[in-house]
Parts: sequence; C-alpha cells; structure tokens
Amino acid sequence: MKAAPDRAELFLEEIEAHKQILHKVSRAYCAGREDRADLVQEIVVQLWRSFASFEGRAKFSTWMYRIALNVAISFQRRNRANGRDRAHADGELLQYVAAPEPEPGSEAIDELYRRIARFEDFDRALILLYLDGNPHAAIAEVLGISLTNVATRISRLKERLRQGSGGEGSANS
Repeated sequence: MKAAPDRAELFLEEIEAHKQILHKVSRAYCAGREDRADLVQEIVVQLWRSFASFEGRAKFSTWMYRIALNVAISFQRRNRANGRDRAHADGELLQYVAAPEPEPGSEAIDELYRRIARFEDFDRALILLYLDGNPHAAIAEVLGISLTNVATRISRLKERLRQGSGGEGSANS
C-alpha cells in the first residue's frame, strides 16, 4: 500500500499543476527576467507559508492567484520605494519548483503585456485573471469585488487595451 503524500509533496504537486500562474503574474508585474525570477521565489515562499491554512473552500488555483497577486503588488510597491532591496529565498523547495520561464510569445502577446504593465495594480490583476480564462465569479472571489463590478471593469479594461491606453486614467471608478 502506498503511503499518503506528505504536506510538502501535496504542495509541490499543486504548484507543478498551476505553475503557469506564477509565470503569468510575474510577467505582468515585472519587466526584467531577474525581477520575474525574484517575484516567483517570493510568491512560492508565501504560498508555502500559507499552505497550512489552505482549507480547500476555494479551488487551489483561485487561492494561489489571490496570494500571487497580493505578493506581486507588494513586491512592486516595495521595489518602487526601496530600489532593489529584496529578500531572496533559497532551499530545496524553491529549487524544485523553479522552472525555466517560458520564452517570449509572439509580438502581439509581448505588446499585450506591455499594455497591461501600464495598468494600475488592481486593474492589472483583474485583466490577468480575465485573460487566463477565469470565470467572473472566480475573479470576484479572488479580488473581493461583486460580479457586476467585475463585468463593468473588464469591459472598461478591454476598451483601454483596444485603444492602446495604459495607466492614463483608471478603470477604478
């Protein structure tokens, strides 16, 4: 009979199954490859620290997005305020989880990420969740807003993407 997987094994299985979230969030919040790698590390550390409190009421991917986006926003704000003063995590767990970053996509995808990078933090999180195919209910749960608010904001952000505008103004109204 096979022994039940321990907590670390379960965590690694979930991270492996959803590691694309790490790369999408890091690409949306960091321009440089080194910064993206640092952000992925910080997200994984926070996910591991919080894993004991994961109760399964939401899907793992929803819970992971919530933490990843919060860490990314904090990471970005901290780096703006303090330059490149970041905590680096090391250890066996991070080495296992670390995966090569996907190669840049088409020019259209790269342009989409450039436009998204000009959005304010909340809008960036919202459009990232939307583009990843999350239903409005999951987006509302992750971001703590109503379904109506999700639909309205997505409509405004899609229009800003079509127009090529970024940070000028906000869809937060």
